[in-house]
Amino acid sequence: MRMSAHPFVDEALITAVSGRGGDGVVSFRREKFVPRGGPNGGDGGRGGDVVLIADRNLSTLLDLKRRRVIRASKGANGGNNDKKGPSGETVAIHVPVGTMVFAAAADVECDEPLVDLKQDGQRWVAARGGNGGHGNARFKTSTRRTPDFALPGQEAQTQELRLSLKLLADVGLVGFPNAGKSTLLRRLSAARPKVASYPFTTLTPSLGVVEFGDSRFVVADIPGLIEGASDGAGLGHRFLRHIERTRVIVHLLDLGAWIAENRNLLEDYQAIRQELRRYRPEMLERREIVVLHKIDLVPESERLESMGNQWAELGIQPIRVSGATGEGIPELVRAMHQAVEEAIENEQRASSDPGSGELEP
Repeated sequence: MRMSAHPFVDEALITAVSGRGGDGVVSFRREKFVPRGGPNGGDGGRGGDVVLIADRNLSTLLDLKRRRVIRASKGANGGNNDKKGPSGETVAIHVPVGTMVFAAAADVECDEPLVDLKQDGQRWVAARGGNGGHGNARFKTSTRRTPDFALPGQEAQTQELRLSLKLLADVGLVGFPNAGKSTLLRRLSAARPKVASYPFTTLTPSLGVVEFGDSRFVVADIPGLIEGASDGAGLGHRFLRHIERTRVIVHLLDLGAWIAENRNLLEDYQAIRQELRRYRPEMLERREIVVLHKIDLVPESERLESMGNQWAELGIQPIRVSGATGEGIPELVRAMHQAVEEAIENEQRASSDPGSGELEP
């Protein structure tokens, strides 16, 4: 997948303004030899809506960051001879799949969204256009032959909204800064995130598509976490939320740091799990894959030690890979594909059970 050069934007404030309905018209027939013609004022046209549409081809809210006010056109007034005014045009705004819409004054951490656009093509009316007013022809009765009044169109709606994007990915790569997530994503897919040898190279999530046989799944490189991220430290909540919708979590642990700094990778793994637990305890129920990255930096004589009995005691068998050389990549892709397929099967099983609630991936 070729990545866009546009910056990633996951928050946007917009004002959606629908179109006002057109006014109804007071009019009477004025025909030769019909001196006292009846009413023939037409109705006003309906105002246009502002509609949000989830689009899987988008990955950022950048366009809405630049376009703060979205305004639909108003309906035209009615005409004589029972002519109805044309309706205003609806404005369709495409947003990435995974966009949640909140009232602008709502607290994103506490309030339920107005809508969660999780399906490609899903539509939601952000501001509904006003109905057109009735012309005087509508009010003619057997006892009221010449009504001399009409109704105005309904006013437009104005909605102040906050859009918040949570990425939808099958697999999320998590780990401390400089663990090599971007390098691994480049190896797994055609994505080209920035890579450098200093912490927090990745300040925005990157997506890549991985192919396995006839199947494809989406992998997200989530920016590096640090201890205290659940309290807002480092990149904090802003990117922790992007892990929420991943089906499988891949813990990337840095063998380079283990060699150079004698770093305890088991403690790194447990620290990341602790941040996930503090942020959303249910995230620990996701399928996990532990990856020991940068195996190319480990001397051959020390590779067995890199597995260690400490992982076996937890029932974990880490996969050793190198994003630089490609070693272990086929095994990792196979494990990710299997975990994603199992997660999807469980979701389908849960959704078909009438006694179970909706399972969010």
